[in-house]
Amino acid sequence: MKTKLLYSVFVILIISNSVTAKEKRNFNHKKSTANQAEKYTVSGYIKEQGSGENLFGVSVYIPELKVGTITNEYGFFSFTVPKGKHSVVFSYIGFTSQVKEIDLNADLEVFVNLIASSEALSEVVVIADQNVKESKVTQMSAVRLNPMDVQDLPALLGEKDVLKTLQLLPGIQGGSEGSSGFHVRGGTPDQNLIILDDAVVYNSNHLFGFFSVFNGDAVKSVEAFKGGFPARYGGRLSSVINIGMKDGNKEKLSGNINIGLVSSSVVLEGPINKGKTSFIMSGRRTYADLIVQPFLDKDENGGYFFTDLNFKIHHIFSSKDKLYWSNYYGKDKFYSRYLDATAKEKTNLAWGNITSTLRWNHQFSNKLFANTSLIFSNYEFKINIDNKDLKIDEYDDNYLFNTSSGIDDYSIKTDFDYYPNNKHSVKFGAIATRHNFTPQRVVIKDPYSGSINKTQELNSFEGAVYLEDDWKVTDKLNFSPGFRASYFNYKAENYLNFEPRIALSYNLRPDLAFKASYSKMNQYIHLLSSSGIGLPTDLWVSSTDNVKPQSSEQYAIGIAKDFQEKEYSFSAEAYYKKLDNVISYKEGASFLALDNLESGKNINWEENITTGQGWAYGTELLFRKQSGPLTGWLGYTLSWSERQFDELNLGKKFFDRYDRRHDISLVGIYKPSEKITLSGTWVLSTGNNYTLPNLQRLNNLGNFPINTNYNYYNGNEEFSSGRNNFRGETTHRLDLGIQFHKKKKNNKVRTWGISLYNAYSRQNPFIYTLDDKYYDYNDKNATLEKELTRTSVLMLIPSINYNLKF
Repeated sequence: MKTKLLYSVFVILIISNSVTAKEKRNFNHKKSTANQAEKYTVSGYIKEQGSGENLFGVSVYIPELKVGTITNEYGFFSFTVPKGKHSVVFSYIGFTSQVKEIDLNADLEVFVNLIASSEALSEVVVIADQNVKESKVTQMSAVRLNPMDVQDLPALLGEKDVLKTLQLLPGIQGGSEGSSGFHVRGGTPDQNLIILDDAVVYNSNHLFGFFSVFNGDAVKSVEAFKGGFPARYGGRLSSVINIGMKDGNKEKLSGNINIGLVSSSVVLEGPINKGKTSFIMSGRRTYADLIVQPFLDKDENGGYFFTDLNFKIHHIFSSKDKLYWSNYYGKDKFYSRYLDATAKEKTNLAWGNITSTLRWNHQFSNKLFANTSLIFSNYEFKINIDNKDLKIDEYDDNYLFNTSSGIDDYSIKTDFDYYPNNKHSVKFGAIATRHNFTPQRVVIKDPYSGSINKTQELNSFEGAVYLEDDWKVTDKLNFSPGFRASYFNYKAENYLNFEPRIALSYNLRPDLAFKASYSKMNQYIHLLSSSGIGLPTDLWVSSTDNVKPQSSEQYAIGIAKDFQEKEYSFSAEAYYKKLDNVISYKEGASFLALDNLESGKNINWEENITTGQGWAYGTELLFRKQSGPLTGWLGYTLSWSERQFDELNLGKKFFDRYDRRHDISLVGIYKPSEKITLSGTWVLSTGNNYTLPNLQRLNNLGNFPINTNYNYYNGNEEFSSGRNNFRGETTHRLDLGIQFHKKKKNNKVRTWGISLYNAYSRQNPFIYTLDDKYYDYNDKNATLEKELTRTSVLMLIPSINYNLKF
């Protein structure tokens, strides 16, 4: 695979230089003429009309010169062109495009406000050849998700979910049915770097993965990298999900209220000082605990709820200096209370995230832009059980069990964007992070066996510097070299790793590009998972002198094709990824690592794990339409994911639990008018892998059939007893949605949404269990058989929600 990829890159480089002598002379003449002309820099910011929100990824293009760029995540752009009159086109999907005439005889600063309009889609088609297309971008294995798609698509119980929408794209696979946990190109959940306004989010799930922690109404931008990672990102092996919150409306007070079946949310934003300072705050809470109360016994009180809170302030000191302060708080809690005349019991299970980011933007010049951030990130999981016997002495006979784990991060980061000329777009910067881990804290108070108070703590330091360049070598060849040096310290152990990144794009035709990339990544923190689906009981731990950093190398090649007449695009990619030093629990190891409760002797978490290697490879296809009344995409993934551990599966290679051969997703959004939105998604996935015990050994009362509901096993036949030896059924489902919009007075928009999750009620497996079944065949001896039972939980779930924007 590596040899073929290197050969392909070599061939492309030869082609790029195989132009005729006449073409070279013409190119050199044009270059000489351009160099002789006076050049000036055009820079500025692009915002949304009416709110002042900075717009990320706007195309800025001069058709006559074939020169263009896109805005960074703070809406800033810069390019240098010859002196004279030029027409500059500003275009962005979902916004009315603008053409601005400039007479350039000095450096110029431009401020543009784009108007959001569904009618802008037809105008974008007219100037489609002037947009920055997929075939014009060096980066591969990356997708940018329109937050409006998240709002338009049908969702489980009406909860609009960023992560579930990302799962509809090739290469990004969900975990179990209904879960918002995800796996990218054969990776595990902890190998995904999830960023919210520069802060790392360690647990992105609510309700054990059914919902994500991100309130879709407060999200401004979503960018995902599956490979070919830019050098500015590091610390994970499989993906980067970069999510940006809205900055807040600087012109007027506005908001959004959403009422659903299981939760409600509110977003409020507006100016503190009009045009200068804005705020946005959002809150979401489920009321599942309130719904269940009437069904509990009079002595019981309990339930489950989750809540999210976002708060952000944006202040503009000047056109060159801006300050952002972003905060997030999220919590899940299961609780149970029981009280009668003899006993009082309390049980709590809680987990959640806290993040806070203070960012300062400074524009040093019209070619140099910087962002500096102070970042705090926290994740904590707790279990508390308190039991009192009220018949005796409630103080002497009180049993208490408390355990928790968590991680605190303190980071400082600075990033620079530098635009020396139109052939180079340079990014460089550095980050330093202090990790404080608590793999386990246990407090036990038992009147019979005594008290225990044990804490495990790990402190480490992680840092990195990076440099990357998007270099336009010729009109056809774009080359993006990148370099990242990462450093990690734990006690006396120091790790220094170099992570080269390379990406290139060669235009075979103006709308057809061949792309290739290579990236090396290192991961210094690990998630110990016994479930593989990112449950809150999974532990975040540090690399140590015994536990080496995980590492990966990923190679990818592909093509990107744009269809100029319509807003269609097609991409195909093949990838190969090798992973080293991946970790897993040993057989029988678990989260609660205590030898016994009497001594409180701890088993070090390092003794609970084993280290191995992995392989992931496959092909991804994506056909997409991004504008017009009908939008959507068709995605397909063919993939393999394998693991090998010396202490698991007798040292033999095995397929990962979420190794799936096929994934298909079909997504459609149709807006026949401003009053109605129709949407639908259909997905199909090969089943997950499960480990079943040796059925011959379990079926020790005779060779009788084992009923698997679909496959029948006879003890005389061979059955594999290895790890992940059973593949579940193929899953598929259809989700449908319809939204009715009505414009009211004072620019208010009311929307009723109705959706059907799993519209044809497919019984997809959520979990498989082996149950004992006793049969009396001869009326003399009872016979034990093992029955494999499939449990399905999400079948034909309707929902309705009400939304009001004002």
